[in-house]
Amino acid sequence: MTTPANADLHCHSIFSDGTLTPEDVAARASGHGVDLWALTDHDGVGGQQRALQAAREHGMHYLTGVEVSITYADTTVHIVGLGFDPANPDLVAGLDATRGGRDGRAREVANRLERLTGITGVYAGALRYAGNKEAIARPHFARFLVDQGVCKSTQDAFIKYLGDGQPAFVPHRWARLSDAVTWITAAGGIAIVAHPARYRFNATQEAALFTDFKDCGGQGVEVVTGSHTAAEAVRYAATARRYGLLASRGSDFHGPGESRTDVGTLPPLPADLRPVWTALAERIQ
Repeated sequence: MTTPANADLHCHSIFSDGTLTPEDVAARASGHGVDLWALTDHDGVGGQQRALQAAREHGMHYLTGVEVSITYADTTVHIVGLGFDPANPDLVAGLDATRGGRDGRAREVANRLERLTGITGVYAGALRYAGNKEAIARPHFARFLVDQGVCKSTQDAFIKYLGDGQPAFVPHRWARLSDAVTWITAAGGIAIVAHPARYRFNATQEAALFTDFKDCGGQGVEVVTGSHTAAEAVRYAATARRYGLLASRGSDFHGPGESRTDVGTLPPLPADLRPVWTALAERIQ
C-alpha cells in the first residue's frame, strides 16, 4: 500500500476488554478515516479473522495485532505485536498460558470487591461484560461497579478500587519480556513497547527496559498513543531516535466514553521517525 494517511495500530474489542465487536470497531475506525488498522486485544488472537474481514469490507488495510501482558521490574508492561501469523503454534500456546492466569486473579479481585463494597456476585457480574471469559480483566469489574451505582465512571472505579496499589488491585506475574518478544518475532511479527509513559519507571529502569527489549529482538515503541500527552509523545519520539526503534501510533481505544482518545483521531507521528508499517509492508493485508 501507499503511505497510510491515518494508521491506528492499537485497539480493543469484546475479545478482551473492549466494549464493541471487531466489526463495530472497524466501522468506527473507517468512519474516522483510518486506512491502516490493527485490532490488538489482550493476550489473544480470537478476533483477528473477524477484524480482517471487517477491515476489508470497509476498504481498510489490516495488520494482525495483539497486546501481550508481561512482568518487568515487578511492573505489568504491555508489548504490542503487529504483522505476525496468528496461527503460529508457539505464539498461540504462549498466549493461552498467559490468559490462563487471568481467572485466578479475577476471582481474588472479586473477593476483595465483595469485602469492600458489600455487594455479592461480583465475579459473575463482571463476567457479563466480558465477551471472552478467558480475558476477564479490571475494566470488566469497573463496568460492573458503575452498573451497580458504586462508582460514577470506570475511571472512578480505578481510582477508588482497581488501580495499581488500590484496595482491590491484585498483582499478577505475567510472561517474561523475552517470552513475549520471541513469540511475536518467531511468528513473523514486530514487537513494540506499548504506551511506555504509563509505567512510571525511573530513568534507570526505563533505560534497562529498552536495552533488554532490543537485546531480545524488540524493534518498536508507541510514540503517539491515546495514553500519552503531547509532551510524552515528544519524549518517546526522542526514545525512538536514541534506541533506533520504529515508531508506532495507536489510540488504545476500548469503547465510546471510556477511552481518552477515539479510534483514528490521533496526531501524526513526527516526520523524521520511521513508522513501523514501513517494516511490515509485506504483512499488510
